Amino acid sequence: MLIRYKKSFEKIAMGLLSFMPEEKDVKKLLSTIKEYETNDNWQLYLWKEEDILGAVGVKFDESQAVIQHISVNPSHRNQGIGKKMVEALKSELQNEYTICANNVTEDFVEQCD
Repeated sequence: MLIRYKKSFEKIAMGLLSFMPEEKDVKKLLSTIKEYETNDNWQLYLWKEEDILGAVGVKFDESQAVIQHISVNPSHRNQGIGKKMVEALKSELQNEYTICANNVTEDFVEQCD
């Protein structure tokens, strides 16, 4: 189930985002989390089954929701969780936005213009 990030999930979200190569630096990671907390055009979602297993960050730009970050706990990878997160985003936002990826080529996400 896709849930919206809130401050009480900060440590979990930071842990998930830290698995991304561009978010390894603590200062960069803190900056990214702050952006999701303060910028109305950025929204972080978490994927929860029994535990929180993944994170997907979106930047809203006119009619597009651009996926900026996507990460799954390494012990739960290759189980389709990333795809489930994107499909849930599509389902939740499809009436208002086109879901697309930023610098990622995946079969289930179209590239942004």
